[in-house]
Amino acid sequence: MTAVLTERDGHVLIVTLNRPEARNAVNADLTLGLGTALEQADQDIDIRAVVLTGSGDQTFCAGADLKAISRGESLNPPGTETWGFAGMVQHPIAKPVIAAVNGTALGGGTELVLASDLAVAADTATFGLPEVRRGLIAAAGGVLRLPEQLPRKVAMRMILTGEPIDAATALRWGLVNEVVPADQVRDAAVALAQVIAANAPVSVQASKQVALGLVDGTIPSEADAWAASDAAMMRVFTSEDAMEGPIAFAEKRAPVWKGR
Repeated sequence: MTAVLTERDGHVLIVTLNRPEARNAVNADLTLGLGTALEQADQDIDIRAVVLTGSGDQTFCAGADLKAISRGESLNPPGTETWGFAGMVQHPIAKPVIAAVNGTALGGGTELVLASDLAVAADTATFGLPEVRRGLIAAAGGVLRLPEQLPRKVAMRMILTGEPIDAATALRWGLVNEVVPADQVRDAAVALAQVIAANAPVSVQASKQVALGLVDGTIPSEADAWAASDAAMMRVFTSEDAMEGPIAFAEKRAPVWKGR
């Protein structure tokens, strides 16, 4: 099964995360597929906007594929490391990207929404960064982008408690632009993309580049924050608590934290 599907609707490229058996969790194949789709969209003059969604009606993206990680597999194939998680979170393109959140978007799923320019959510969608409940850290942009895109105290509550929010709350605080019935989320996102695609593409792309501070495929203003996030990730992921969290989760028991 192809991990990422693409199709065109006029000037819109629709990209679908296609691992429903794994709740669209991110493995190496998905990383390569999504990153490649974004590269192709950025280079194709006929593509003016991208819609990103997940297959099925339950999950947009469940984050990293923990089974793949447990087998010692890297989520970033050689040559894709600079793209970041899922081939996207550190891979900004000039074309606008709209997340069509068709279901649960926790952990890495929320980080993909944060990496998108706009978002349309199903009324059944949920968002959150539960990493602290597992002894981990949302190091794929979660801890650095959520406080930028939401009111700080709202973001800090999500980051520090690990509690999820529903679609209505996400809309209230501006994490998403629209909430629609679940069976309409893809169509609504494509309709929004088509509104954008009807505008002058050079104007749209230049506007996005200035708004994000995008230079040669990077956002220089985020460099220090990413360095701090990477350092924190190494510190957290090598801790005893980081080992305890997943084990406790697998054993369906409360974790016993040691603070080291």
